[in-house]
Amino acid sequence: MSSFSGGWRMRVALAAVLFAEPDLLLLDEPTNHLDLEATVWLEAYLKSYPRTLLLVSHDRQILNSSVDHILHLDQKLLTYYSGGYDDFEKLRAEKIAQSRALTAKQEERRKHLQSFVDRFRYKASKARQAQSRMKMIERLAPIAILQEDPSVVFDFPAPAELSPPLIAFDGVSVGYQPGHPILKGIDLRIDPDDRIALLGANGNGKSTFAKLVAGRLEPLTGRQHRSNKLRTGFFAQHQIEDMEPDGTPFSHLAALIPKARELEIRNRLGRFGFSGDKAFVKVKDLSGGERARLNFALITFDAPPMLILDEPTNHLDIDSREALAEAINEFSGAVILISHDWHLLELTADRLWLVANGKVQPFDGDLEDYRKLMLGQRGGQKRKEAEAKPAKPVDAPKPVEKPRGGERRRVLETLRRTARDAETAVQRLTANKAELEAELIKPRLEAARRVELMRRQAELARALETAEAAWLKAEENLEEVSAT
Repeated sequence: MSSFSGGWRMRVALAAVLFAEPDLLLLDEPTNHLDLEATVWLEAYLKSYPRTLLLVSHDRQILNSSVDHILHLDQKLLTYYSGGYDDFEKLRAEKIAQSRALTAKQEERRKHLQSFVDRFRYKASKARQAQSRMKMIERLAPIAILQEDPSVVFDFPAPAELSPPLIAFDGVSVGYQPGHPILKGIDLRIDPDDRIALLGANGNGKSTFAKLVAGRLEPLTGRQHRSNKLRTGFFAQHQIEDMEPDGTPFSHLAALIPKARELEIRNRLGRFGFSGDKAFVKVKDLSGGERARLNFALITFDAPPMLILDEPTNHLDIDSREALAEAINEFSGAVILISHDWHLLELTADRLWLVANGKVQPFDGDLEDYRKLMLGQRGGQKRKEAEAKPAKPVDAPKPVEKPRGGERRRVLETLRRTARDAETAVQRLTANKAELEAELIKPRLEAARRVELMRRQAELARALETAEAAWLKAEENLEEVSAT
């Protein structure tokens, strides 16, 4: 496992838990480190998961497609909303607006009562009324005001204008060893206002192409034209991990621009939410989202005309992702995006390039076309074809005959025996399942044994479900015949 990338480790972890088909499936940020293709598959799988799912995620797309209720944690309270994430966002906005309106009305009422008290509290003829209104003011219970989440800041500095194209490739091949290209035959150009999303499964060469665009890899063959003044800001996950833990946002940025004055450095950090004392908090004490914002501040310190963003949302919450999308759209330079965040791509990308089979080519279609392509390649097409076939008519269950006399007694005895056997089977399977689960929670359980137990647990759960259905049916038949 130590030799696998974060994306493959996440795939292994998901495979282990999904294989067991648990009654309660708990997933905490399952799309982190996955590529777009794996995220599309997971979304389709969770959408039809037949049991209970509890999902913690900052991926708006998967929350909209896979869940039907939202539990929102705010100020140590959980609030329950029906629907997906978009429904939650709308309902919460309405609640915030209502709480503000009620607060405004209450404040107006308070001021009106206080005005009467101030005017007449020392006038003998009005003293009783003034006292009454003072008690009314005291009884005005404060309204719990719903607070909007604090706004997140992304403010990319405006780059200098460059003439198009920024980069043009003509028959370029690229790789890490001469004679062994990973990508070849690249004939593409990138202009100053392009918003390009790179599609393709992990391992197909997206990062290799990004390094070629950034100038970190030279072409093995072919020609490239690159603007003389082109600089790139490259966002990558390892940059967040490689930050100096005891350094601060101020010290990290100051190292890049040593001649800058303190005020200039603080102003630049402020554009990304590090104002005041926040600029001097140690990196090890920053959240993942704050480190990501700091990384954005570092890669844009010299206002590059092109940004290359490789999975920029892994550590960002939903509000931060929205702020990033807005910043990308307002940025006047070119942007190359590699991301599993479907929503971010929909908001920002206007060109799609597919990296596959050793080539980089424009994708003929939109993101929804690409989703269908991915699901078709992973067996979704077969599922759709099966669903399209007319279902075979199901015969109506035959009514239980109502026998008489001695025959009735024999039938009743048979039904009682069937019901007892079914109940015994349920009890046996329940006990087996409890014993297995008790062993599963033992510490230091060998990996191979754990996998075997999880497989057996899934089999027992299915067998128990079948046995319970048979028991219920037997009891219904017995009750029906007994009533005759």
